[in-house]
Amino acid sequence: MRVLVADKFEKSGLDGLAAAGCEVSYQPTAKDAALAKAVQEFQPDALVVRSAKVAEAALAAGSLKLVVRAGAGYNTIDVAAASRRGIYVSNCPGKNSIAVAELAFGLILALDRRIADNVATLRQGQWNKGEYSKARGVFGRTLGLIGLGQIGREMLPRAKAFGLRVAAWSRSLTPEQAEEWGIEHKASPAEVAAASDIVSVHLALNAHTRGLLGAAFFDAMKPGSYFINTARAEVIDQSALQRAIEERGIRAALDVFANEPAGSAGEFTDQIAQLAYGTHHIGASTDQAQEAIAAETVRIVRTFQETGKVPNVVNLARQTPATCALIVRHLDRPGVLASVLDLISGARINVQEMENIVFEGAEAAVARIHLETEPGAAVLEQIGASNPDILEASLIKF
Repeated sequence: MRVLVADKFEKSGLDGLAAAGCEVSYQPTAKDAALAKAVQEFQPDALVVRSAKVAEAALAAGSLKLVVRAGAGYNTIDVAAASRRGIYVSNCPGKNSIAVAELAFGLILALDRRIADNVATLRQGQWNKGEYSKARGVFGRTLGLIGLGQIGREMLPRAKAFGLRVAAWSRSLTPEQAEEWGIEHKASPAEVAAASDIVSVHLALNAHTRGLLGAAFFDAMKPGSYFINTARAEVIDQSALQRAIEERGIRAALDVFANEPAGSAGEFTDQIAQLAYGTHHIGASTDQAQEAIAAETVRIVRTFQETGKVPNVVNLARQTPATCALIVRHLDRPGVLASVLDLISGARINVQEMENIVFEGAEAAVARIHLETEPGAAVLEQIGASNPDILEASLIKF
């Protein structure tokens, strides 16, 4: 298998891919048009990226079968274009959870104790203990969590260690689960905002979360409270946050921005960086996290190479247009499924999904074929009689 790695990647990952028998091309600076050219020239089966944007031009430039995002989010990949071309998109969820949670707590403490301002003042040759002695402290405060995926859940033991109460909202969080975890369940992000002294966002970016936290959310926050975003800039309305900082004294610390440079270095002129504490989208950037992500990337590629299956795939249909399942019990002999599929094709019925399960001893099997439209009684009878090795053909309607 040919693998193009188009971003900086751990040596352990490159070595792991080579040990798996892959032919690896390491081009960490291949971006935009250069990435499409690299795909065209190397003709990889799999593409591994971190921050590089994968546009349709790159997906169309060769015969890619798999794109692996060496990280959790995959909003830099044109997933819709990949799906149209039958290219798997996979990611490495949870491998950076501890690293992001650690940074989130670092930003909470930095806001409360104004650590960056302290350092800047000292480096300017000034001593101003009177100003910087003013801090609220976090013990006994309420930490609001928006999102309780793997990163959000990593925040819970750290909050407990700091003596913080936790209020949380997540689409998947139930009151029963919240009680089990010892946190307060809230019915909406705005309810979390109203109840919290500190709000930390841990949402994946998708159609449901894009722009989720807007003016109503920030208006619900307590004046002077803290807002931390180490997730994705697009989940918030940045102009609403800017107004909240300027008009309501919200103190923000951000690791993600709406207008980040494409590469690892460059000019950065986002106005909100002048109003908030900021870091350079480094949430996942610890040695521990990157080694774990490299190992997971190797596992994904190796599994695909050896089995054709893709761990963590993100772009398979959750629901197909199938209306029924054709169940065919048959002897495990050549030509059985070919005869069935010929009749389905002849009836102009589209197959949506298919699996063939073989029983112990490899004497018999069951095929489950999900069909877009139901075959008529005559077609079903033809299928049952089409091959002497078919034991039974039946239909399950959805």
